[in-house]
Parts: sequence; structure tokens; C-alpha cells
Amino acid sequence: MDDVHDSSALWRLTLEYSPVGMTLVDLDGTLLLVNRALSEMLGYDVETLTRRDFQQITHPDDLDTDLRHFHQALDGEIDSYRLRKRYLHADGHVVWGDLSVAIVRGPEREPLYFISQILDVSEQHEFEQRLQAAKAEIEHERNALEAIFETVTVGLLLIDRDGHYERMNRRHEETMRLPFPEGHRGAAGQLGHVYQVDGKTLMTREEMPSYRAAQGEEFDDYTYWVGSDPLTRAAFSTSARQVRGPGGERLGAALAYQEITEVMRAMQVKDEFVSSVSHELRTPLTSVLGHLEMLAEEDLPPSVAAQLEVVRRNAARLGALVADLLLVAQVGEGGLRLQRRTVDLSALIREAVEAARPTAEKAEVRVDAVVPDRLPARVDEQRIRQVLDNLVSNAVKYSVVGGRATVSLRQRPDTVEIEVSDTGIGIPADEIEQVFSRFFRGGHALSQHISGTGLGLNIVSSIVAAHDGTVSLESEVGVGSTFRVTLPHRSG
Repeated sequence: MDDVHDSSALWRLTLEYSPVGMTLVDLDGTLLLVNRALSEMLGYDVETLTRRDFQQITHPDDLDTDLRHFHQALDGEIDSYRLRKRYLHADGHVVWGDLSVAIVRGPEREPLYFISQILDVSEQHEFEQRLQAAKAEIEHERNALEAIFETVTVGLLLIDRDGHYERMNRRHEETMRLPFPEGHRGAAGQLGHVYQVDGKTLMTREEMPSYRAAQGEEFDDYTYWVGSDPLTRAAFSTSARQVRGPGGERLGAALAYQEITEVMRAMQVKDEFVSSVSHELRTPLTSVLGHLEMLAEEDLPPSVAAQLEVVRRNAARLGALVADLLLVAQVGEGGLRLQRRTVDLSALIREAVEAARPTAEKAEVRVDAVVPDRLPARVDEQRIRQVLDNLVSNAVKYSVVGGRATVSLRQRPDTVEIEVSDTGIGIPADEIEQVFSRFFRGGHALSQHISGTGLGLNIVSSIVAAHDGTVSLESEVGVGSTFRVTLPHRSG
């Protein structure tokens, strides 16, 4: 008898001090014994809880499920069950509990009472709900991105850090047949019918956009032609961005391929038209200017001579425009042909400044040259003169009264730098990337009716590129602009 008494006391102590909520439940649902952990979990004192049944502390939406299991145990269908359910806290809020129930039976298998264990899983449930919501949002985003990935008219390609193709959308897969009619191995840099902008020169492995992206490069508007047949080939503009992990490590790259065939063919037609018209205009203009020079040698009345000078000046302007158009056409037909020789850049700059001085004085703009005594370099003298004339005339044209334009020359270890800066009207940030485009005129130039064709800076860019150099621009509206030409230093 003492052993039974000791076991009963031990059981009561276990029940009382268990860190998990525990209760003995009568066959009608009344709570016979309740431990301290359950009392604290639900916010009731022990005495109050033992006057209630489990139905009263169960959330109404979970009661039917609990009762069904409860009666299945009473009927002998099951001996235990486990479920997650909601309890009603004393202050009204919901407590999520992980309920484990076992029925205790007598010697004849008659049901005596239930032992219930309730673990508070409110925090876990809230976490699971947040996790589920996050998963749902991620799934929604994934489906949306999947739809965008497959429906955009731009070809999309994902490659891993080693250049292996991970995924492409349907649009890109369709266009792959032109450059790679025999199939693609799925690795960056594979050669095919891919040509440079001239449509004649095949791209090398290092020039292929996928290879460049696999090497870690990022670029925009990389233009080229694909397809072996010039009549059916297509032109593309490709951009690439690196894909990086949380720590900044490179995971691969994403490339976007935009077909621009119609634009490129339209540009070709325009270039051919410009070239044709320019050539047709050059011969009669040369004749006009020649006869004007002959007339100028005659003894003419002052009024006639003045009128002839107006004609000559405008014919010369038209001749300069035709020369610019021919130069642009020459670039489009395969690049400039340079005639390099050793010239003194300092002297060229001084001459360009002196040539611009009369116009600058009329505009009340000061023009200065800051150059060393002599700096020889191997360049095409005529073309570099064009660069200087265009940049200096622009600096004067876009300066305000009392402004200043400065042309400076510096020698670096492997390069020479020519800077043309002014204190003029400046160029808006959204126009800086377009200033070197053919026929581009800035908004301010148009609104102020400043003369120009929009070819000068494009010619500058083409000539500098033909010399393997670079030209850049820094500008601020109302402060001024600085054009910087960097050329490889080839002296002697």
C-alpha cells in the first residue's frame, strides 16, 4: 500500500512540476487535475481551470475536431491522438497548443480518464504562418517573373560563373538558330555566324557578348549582326549585368538581346543616302567655288564684289557641310583612313586658337592656349585639326558674353591629353551620353536657334577613335563644359 501511495505522490509531483502543460480529463470533459504550466499558459489559476471542461477553453472552430477524436477514444476506436488546436486565453487572445491525449483504461478495458499534454506552440505557429506567407509571396513573384521572362520580346539568357548556359527564354532560343544553325553547345564564346557592325568581319571568341559577360564585363548596347545570309540576317543590341550573391561574389551573368534589324537597316539606308547626296553635291560646289574665285580676280564694282563675297561665304559653308557629310559617310563605310606623320601638337593648338580668335572677339569670349613649347606626336594632321577646330568653335559658340575658353595640352607616360574647357551654358546630364551621336542637337541649342548640324562632335569622336584614343565630356548646366581627348603618344 505504501508503494502505491508513493507512486501516486510521485505522479502528482511530476504532473505539478512538469514544464509542459498537463491535465487529467474526466470522461465528460471536465478538467480533474491541472498543473501550474497549463495554468500559466492559459492565464487562469488552477482552481478556476478545474471548474471548467476542455470544451470551454477550446476555440469554437477547433472544437468539432477535438470532440470527434475524444469520442473515438471513448468508443475504443483509438487509444490516443494528437492535434494542433487553439485555446482561449483568459484575456481573450488565442494560444496555439500541440495537444497529445491518451485514454487510461481499467482492468476490463473500461475508460477511466484522459491524460492530456499541451505544449505552447504559439510562437512556432506564428513563425510557420510568416514562413508560409513568405513562401506564397516568393511563389507569386516566381510565377510573375516566369511570365515576364517568357513573354517579353527581348531575348534573355542566364549563364553561370564558368560561362555555361543555365537558362534562356523562348525568344532567345528562337533567335539562336540564325547564328548557330547547327545548334549551340550551351557555353559562352562559341563561334558562329556573328559579325561586327560592318556586317563583314566575323567576331572572335573574345568579342562574343556571352564570353565578355562570362569574364565579368558589364556593357550596354553592344551591336552586331547574326546570320550567314546578308539578306535575311538580323541585328542585335545586347546588354549584360553580373549576378552576385549576398556577399558580392560573382554567380554568373544575365544578358538581354534586343533585335534592332529595322533600325540598323534604316541607318544603312540613311548613310547611303547621305553619302550619295554628298558626292553629288561636291562636284557642282567645287565648280561654283572655282568660278567665284575667278570672278573675285576681276575688276568689279564694290557692290557686286560684296554680293559675290556673300555668295562665296555661303558656298564655302555649304562645302564644309558636304565635307562633314562625306567624312561621316566614310566612317560608315568602314572607318577613316589616316595619314599619320609626326606633327607638333602644341603648334596645331596655337593655330586652332588663332583661327577662332576673330569669331571669339565678336562674341566677346576670351580664348587661350595653355601648351608646352613643343610636343611632337604621330597623328593625321588634317584630322586632328578638324578635332581642334570643332571643339574650339563649340566652346566659343556655347559661351556667354565675357566667357572664356581654354585649350590645354598635357603629356602623360603613354598618352597625350587635349582639354577644351569653357565657362558656357553647359549640357544637361541627360544629354551628355548623346552629344557624340550623329545629328544630335541639344535642347538649349534648338531653343536658342544656335546654328549647327549636329555632326561636329560625332566627327570628333570618329577621328579620335580612328587614332585609338578616347574622348569624354564633363559638363554642368550654367557652369561650363570640358571635352577631354586622350591619344596614344606616338612621337618621332
